[in-house]
Amino acid sequence: MKNSLPITLALLCLLSACSTTEPYQPPAMPLPAAFKEAGATWAPAAPADALDRGPWWELFQDAELNRLAEQVQLSNQDIAAAVAAYTQAQAVVRQQRAGLLPSVTLSGGATRTGGAGASSPGTATQASLGVDWAPDLWGRLQGSVTSAEASAQASEADLASARLSAVGALASAYFQLREADAEAQLLQATVEGYERSLQIASNRYAAGVVAQADVLQAQTQLANARADLATVRQNRARFEHAVAVLTGRAPADFALPAAPWTAHAPDIPLALPSTLLQRRPDIAAAERAVAAANAQIGIERAAWFPSISLGASLGSSGANVADLFKASNAVWSLGLSLAQTLFDAGATAARVDEARAAHAASAAAYRQTVLTAFQAVEDQLTVLRTLQAQEPLRREAVSAAERTAEQQLNRYRQGQLSYTEVVAAQASALSARQALLQLQLNRQLAAVALVQALGGGWQAPWAMQ
Repeated sequence: MKNSLPITLALLCLLSACSTTEPYQPPAMPLPAAFKEAGATWAPAAPADALDRGPWWELFQDAELNRLAEQVQLSNQDIAAAVAAYTQAQAVVRQQRAGLLPSVTLSGGATRTGGAGASSPGTATQASLGVDWAPDLWGRLQGSVTSAEASAQASEADLASARLSAVGALASAYFQLREADAEAQLLQATVEGYERSLQIASNRYAAGVVAQADVLQAQTQLANARADLATVRQNRARFEHAVAVLTGRAPADFALPAAPWTAHAPDIPLALPSTLLQRRPDIAAAERAVAAANAQIGIERAAWFPSISLGASLGSSGANVADLFKASNAVWSLGLSLAQTLFDAGATAARVDEARAAHAASAAAYRQTVLTAFQAVEDQLTVLRTLQAQEPLRREAVSAAERTAEQQLNRYRQGQLSYTEVVAAQASALSARQALLQLQLNRQLAAVALVQALGGGWQAPWAMQ
């Protein structure tokens, strides 16, 4: 019997070569060679494209946007929550890794005894050192570590998603605010022009040249323009509030003065569709979720095998503390325990099936995330190409409408047409100017959306290893 323990340990070493770990391969996904909507207008990105070289928002060449984006990185609360979640996930990994190593405990105590029948009170002291270790023969603990590591990597990707989303929301709100500044400036100039038109109509009515209807139309037009200006200012305030919250500040403590709008829509460098698998944080997180689910299969399969643990202890006892250090009082023990479930009515098999189904579900979610990402890129490429083609047409429309409005007002002064025609021409000119501003804003918003669809230049660190 005294040789049974070494034999048992040798047997454990042989068993340790067995493992229930499920081999992992990322879900297969057919990938297009190129984006359909890129066409000839987008050239493939160079290996060190602009999205790789630095913060993507700097492509828009707006110093104020750059400053606000840095504030978002530091103060946005959604990012702070994602950082905390990532830190928590890393702690779970450390916790699971600790399970692979033995645990060591130290205990001690002293007992004072006495009573009516005792000649004198007595003291007994004890101290013991214990070691417990559960060898990971079937890979269950390693599977837990693998699952935790994959979950932590998914959390890291979620953090990248939070940063990309927060800065993207900031850029969108900021560009809408600056467009509101430009539109307010346009409407203020329009109001001043309508005031002059009202004065012309009033002078002609006072001279008996035109009917009062001309004055009423001019007043209506002016009042509508003033109302539109108030609406634009209201919208600007909402965008300013959004920028404040995104930068981690209360709207009451934040102000962004009106400034000229840099209506620059940069060319966004494209990469191959396959790069989205590492550059889109949501895709990377979905793939890591599949890896975690795959590891869970092995964890559940390990329940079919016995649970083995080793324990050792060294203790001593005596009448006082000095006796604890006497070799004659030392007691040691070394043991092995084994537990095996003989019958569980199929519960283990059911848990394995559940883990496999969860893995299949996460794989399907991963593929759907990839497809949705491809759709987002294709959509924004279509939008940008269309807006790019429309801009020169919008500018041509503005030029023609402005000339028409000027000519109609001159003809009205000469009594050659009614004021109704002047109103229509001026309304058309204002609409054309506003449409051009909206198009320029849409180009910037689409560029931001394309950057987000491409992952913002981020790359999964574990994919680079």
